[in-house]
Amino acid sequence: MTRIDATFERLARAKKKAFVAYIMAGDPNYDVSSELMAGLPAAGVDIIELGLPFTDPMADGPTIQLAGQRALEAGMTLNKTLDMARHFRKTDNETPIVLMGYYNPIYSHGVDQFLSDAKEAGIDGLIIVDLPPEEDDELCTPAQAAGLNFIRLATPTTDDARLPAVLANTSGFVYYVSITGITGAAEAQTTDVAPEVARIKAKTDLPVVVGFGIKTPEASNAIAKIADGAVVGSAIITELNSGKSVSEVLAFVASLADGVHTA
Repeated sequence: MTRIDATFERLARAKKKAFVAYIMAGDPNYDVSSELMAGLPAAGVDIIELGLPFTDPMADGPTIQLAGQRALEAGMTLNKTLDMARHFRKTDNETPIVLMGYYNPIYSHGVDQFLSDAKEAGIDGLIIVDLPPEEDDELCTPAQAAGLNFIRLATPTTDDARLPAVLANTSGFVYYVSITGITGAAEAQTTDVAPEVARIKAKTDLPVVVGFGIKTPEASNAIAKIADGAVVGSAIITELNSGKSVSEVLAFVASLADGVHTA
């Protein structure tokens, strides 16, 4: 059982939904993002989704693209991202960390070396957007063997013919993308999301967590009522880069978490 599995079991016993917060490692620099990461659990975050900066983030909208660009310009790398996780683990050995990114940096690092380093750093799961099920031998299967959850994205265009392939080797939870498009591009609509979540849950026992297009406590509450959890990323990054202090950003995060936990 991974930290992700244990977290969902704990939340289920408490009759609560999961709040997942996305931040970009190294945005606007290592120290600030590390400080923000350290404060997330106390702000009510159940699972941390840690973005791995990459030059061509095809699933992400301008907000996260710019966050990755700022991080790279500040010198952030894959190794420094793992260092950030190691630093976090010095004071928190319970909150799951899911590394979200793209395959190129992992391929360049070497898959076996990456999995060993990620496990040692305290990473619990991976979301690698540009590796479809047809490429499971590349990373998904080795990651599962190494004890890391491999979390797959399902989208509004994942029809009933495609869904079994998406679910086949997924573990931890299923990430449902609420909109057709990139992160931060539109607002999630519960009337569209609810039947899709129900359709996925009919095919798997895994929790289904919804992300993309959730920007407010009200939206996080509405989504959490129809799913097992909600992910917020772009809205947090926007707050961080609006001139607010880390403590002010964490207060915003706490309001989002409260929206999810009161669903």
